[in-house]
Amino acid sequence: MGRAARVRLCLLGLAATSLLVAACTSGSRTQIRIVGSSTVYPFTTAVAEQFKRKWPEFPAPIVESTGTGGGIKLMCAGLGSQFPDAANASRRIKKSELEDCAKHGVKGLIELQVGIDGLVIAQSRAGSFPGLTERDVYLALAANPFGKGPNTARTWRDVNPALPDIRIEVIGPPPTSGTRDSFNELYMLKGCNSEPAMKALKKSDQAAHKQICEKVREDGAFIEGGENDNLIVQKIAANPQALGVFGYSFVEENSDKVKDVPLGGVAATYDNIAGGSFPASRPLYLYVKAQHVPAVRGMREFLAEYARESTWGRGGYLARKGLVAAPEAVRRAGERVARDLTLMDESSVK
Repeated sequence: MGRAARVRLCLLGLAATSLLVAACTSGSRTQIRIVGSSTVYPFTTAVAEQFKRKWPEFPAPIVESTGTGGGIKLMCAGLGSQFPDAANASRRIKKSELEDCAKHGVKGLIELQVGIDGLVIAQSRAGSFPGLTERDVYLALAANPFGKGPNTARTWRDVNPALPDIRIEVIGPPPTSGTRDSFNELYMLKGCNSEPAMKALKKSDQAAHKQICEKVREDGAFIEGGENDNLIVQKIAANPQALGVFGYSFVEENSDKVKDVPLGGVAATYDNIAGGSFPASRPLYLYVKAQHVPAVRGMREFLAEYARESTWGRGGYLARKGLVAAPEAVRRAGERVARDLTLMDESSVK
């Protein structure tokens, strides 16, 4: 079979057979390639390492931290060995991203919810923040709080008299990050909507509501920390007056350097996140291009490894990395999806 014929078969996304797998992998990339969320990156990396130990006949997967939005864009850019096979995501894929996938011939994604994360505002172990609310965070960081003019708050005490008299300095994710989307949803929007007038505005003018509620100030109070959450950890560990925004697992793994700032009086602990009492909890995902499964050796085995109870369960090895297990029903459904390569229901995506 010529190379052109092999490519045509691969891009058609036909059902996997040994002949098709051989045809698709011959002369093309043989390693699984995964891009996307910096939050999910350490979990998928751990699965990749375990996968290589269990199946030494397959090359070790390549896992890259590009941010959720950037990773999905790369995955959706086309079919073939030059495009990633999967994307980690710290939020659910958007309808516009699915449309971008379809535009480039990527039709059919496998969606796995790999666990739950708490989106934490953290401080140095030497920090003195007793706690925050979503309203505090919004009032500190919004460019135009409640649409009443530019933000003039300089210290946390300006926002709330009960907070420390410390300059507002929050290091957080860039717009390309799924963590930024989650931060907007779980902190900025909640804080903004604590004002009844903002709830009314959402009904009458969604664009104005989004601008007022989600746009952060650009005067140095909010600092974009890039896609590497470990760098944010290092920066706040070295500066007791700064706060950082990242996933719970980074707090867990660096508990000697940083600690959470309780949100609404609730600490960011495994049990609080798993039980839903921590207000800023979010699901984490892995998206896989179904059309690439027959084309890249080891894809089925990799998915099976990710969806094992010994991997993502409460007692699994990812729990030791800080992953909070998804509810049992979600995990059982995920096992079936990974086994049967079930395509996601795109009609449920907003």
